[in-house]
Amino acid sequence: MVYQVIGLMSGSSLDGLDICYAQYEETRGKWTAQIWASECIPYSTAWLQDLRMASQKSVPDFLKLHTAYGRYLGECVQAFIAQHELQHKVHFVASHGHTVFHEPQSCTTFQLGDGAAIAAVSGLPVISDLRNMDIALGGQGAPIVPIGDRLLFQDYNVLINIGGIANMTVRNATGKYIAFDVTIANQALNYLTQQLGKDYDENGTIAASGKLLANELLLLANVEYHQAAPPKSLSNEQAINLVRSFIENEQYAISDKLHTLCHFIALQIAASLQSVSIGETIVGKKAIATGGGAFNSFLMELIAVQLNLLGIELTIPDAQIIAYKEALVMGLIGTLRWREEVNVLADVTGAQRDSIGGAFWMGA
Repeated sequence: MVYQVIGLMSGSSLDGLDICYAQYEETRGKWTAQIWASECIPYSTAWLQDLRMASQKSVPDFLKLHTAYGRYLGECVQAFIAQHELQHKVHFVASHGHTVFHEPQSCTTFQLGDGAAIAAVSGLPVISDLRNMDIALGGQGAPIVPIGDRLLFQDYNVLINIGGIANMTVRNATGKYIAFDVTIANQALNYLTQQLGKDYDENGTIAASGKLLANELLLLANVEYHQAAPPKSLSNEQAINLVRSFIENEQYAISDKLHTLCHFIALQIAASLQSVSIGETIVGKKAIATGGGAFNSFLMELIAVQLNLLGIELTIPDAQIIAYKEALVMGLIGTLRWREEVNVLADVTGAQRDSIGGAFWMGA
């Protein structure tokens, strides 16, 4: 079976809306995917403000924002289809939305962007609310990407995503997938770089010019979350709170804070791998890095060094996979929902059972 799907993803780094049009094909249980068109639409200043402050709005204003953002996503889909001449070539849309509240302990998560509004504006069937079923079953609701790691990226045993939050998927010798949020990443790096008037630290040049703050590095590593075993996940607010006192400490140069944070992220990835018995359970020892952080050459060099110490070879894929892997996987998750097949793994999230997540909204 062949499916042509648009996947939508808005990550915690708020660098824009990722749109990915891909073809997914299943043949005797084996899946392949090919990206045919992709784009990142930067958020306007107004949207950035609304998304950053969403959780602080009154209930009426929050609900209006949920609808307005859904309609905005629908408009983006329409424009994307027109730009790439995809009329009558899209079976449905799978939308992750933008996470504004995530509290697994209360079985609650919320991704902004009303699926019904997307369907109404775009005229296409829409699958949204991809995490909710897992959360309702007592899971972390995150990460949900590992189903894509299992079906589309089988050549790799360690899959690292460096977005606003760094997360990873590890496949052990029995074929079981372990996945979890590691720590904060681009949220903190971009926050610091923006104080210098830049959106992000291109190639990690500013970070590379700094020096290591060894005592602060040790304090960051000892934060309670970093010591906890998976399954575990972070909300955007929880992630920034892991390092808030450090990044807001004005006694250090920004370049030194960036340098230290890059070392910290690399060390935490290595420590997390060791905590899931990397030496005993990894088969093949091949890793891939994606997400915006994979464009940070300095950070990737540090991660590669740490992985080499564990006998793991790091691969940096082509730019399209780096930038749009999560949107690609959202399309796959939507496709599995369309087929009424498991698309969230309980082994990863800690839920009562595997689940079929996603609300369905019929378009025109």
